[in-house]
Amino acid sequence: MGATGALEAIKFDKDAIRLEILDQLCIPYQTKYVRINGIEDAYQAIKKMQVRGAPAIAIVGAFAILVEASEAIKQKRCLYLTEFLKSIEYLITSRPTAVNLSKACNEITEMISNRFDTKQQIDLNVLNDIKNYAISLYEDDLRNNYSIGENGVNYIKKTLKEENFRGPFSIITICNTGSLATSGHGTALGIVRTAFSDLSKDAGEDFWVDHVYPCETRPYNQGSRLTTFELKFEKIPFTLICDNMVASLLRTLKKGKSVGKETAPVKFIIAGADRVVFNGDTANKIGTFQLAAIANHFNSLAEKSNLKFMIAAPRTTVDLSLKTGEEIVIEQRPARELTTVKGPLVENDKVLEQKTVSIATPDINVWNPAFDVTPHELIDAIVTEEKTYEKVDGKFKLHDFK
Repeated sequence: MGATGALEAIKFDKDAIRLEILDQLCIPYQTKYVRINGIEDAYQAIKKMQVRGAPAIAIVGAFAILVEASEAIKQKRCLYLTEFLKSIEYLITSRPTAVNLSKACNEITEMISNRFDTKQQIDLNVLNDIKNYAISLYEDDLRNNYSIGENGVNYIKKTLKEENFRGPFSIITICNTGSLATSGHGTALGIVRTAFSDLSKDAGEDFWVDHVYPCETRPYNQGSRLTTFELKFEKIPFTLICDNMVASLLRTLKKGKSVGKETAPVKFIIAGADRVVFNGDTANKIGTFQLAAIANHFNSLAEKSNLKFMIAAPRTTVDLSLKTGEEIVIEQRPARELTTVKGPLVENDKVLEQKTVSIATPDINVWNPAFDVTPHELIDAIVTEEKTYEKVDGKFKLHDFK
């Protein structure tokens, strides 16, 4: 299984029921796949961020549950469903903010509880039900990513036509939301991919995508390590920026000045989401909120920028059980992720072995939330595989979500 022509973060052999993931801690300097032999391996891989991105985490979780069941049957290991379901509940705790994982795990739990006596042992009937679910989750995600890309581009075209915008434009994005974070193509980066395919200079529109500015995404650098890796792989023109350069970038381009050789103004900031709640508040990688706030500032200036802030999220990310973003549990990450950096030694342009080095004073207090919440008031559109939700009278109608 895999997305043709795209980077493959998840390798799953449905005949052998064998799971491998691309170790994203080694990207972009090394391509290394790690075998996932069951739920504990998946828990550790998710916790260490060897796999990341809400859709990919859910898919790896579902496949790992399947592998756990398969190995128990192959080894003729006595595994009762009551014990198995507790392991699935444990897996959810590896990434509490990303709702996709908990949804997938809870749906598998509900399916098993409804169809089987939980006092029985794992058998082939249980295995086949989990297999069908996991494969469907993977295939649905890939199909939905392409739909998100198409819906996102339609929104971009509609917005620019309403503004009578002409010429080249640029896009800012944060974190990694591409093939490495999903089954393939991506969500926010999927929109970027589709835009560069459908809105090229010779596509027949009065406007075209000229450049992408990925934020480095401190402290774990998913943007500088992963998104740049994907953009380079796809041959999409881009320039990496630090998270704290966005306001200066927008102002520079708005004044018609160049950034390097680039002059196309930024018209869209596109981010993914790990959870979208009832009122449209979204949780995403830390730093997303400030992008929305900066966009709002530029839009509120006397000379409006008409800069749109977009969220791209599959329906598995929508959680209508929470009314506002205040209810979202924000995962706190280890201090070392902020106080150290890991990368290879470089000597005469030759990449050597990776090392971890300290970049902060030892033994200091650190606050390291993995996510922040962007208020719905600062979001212009939420793009899903089914439709693009725009605010009506300042509110999203996500309760219409089916």
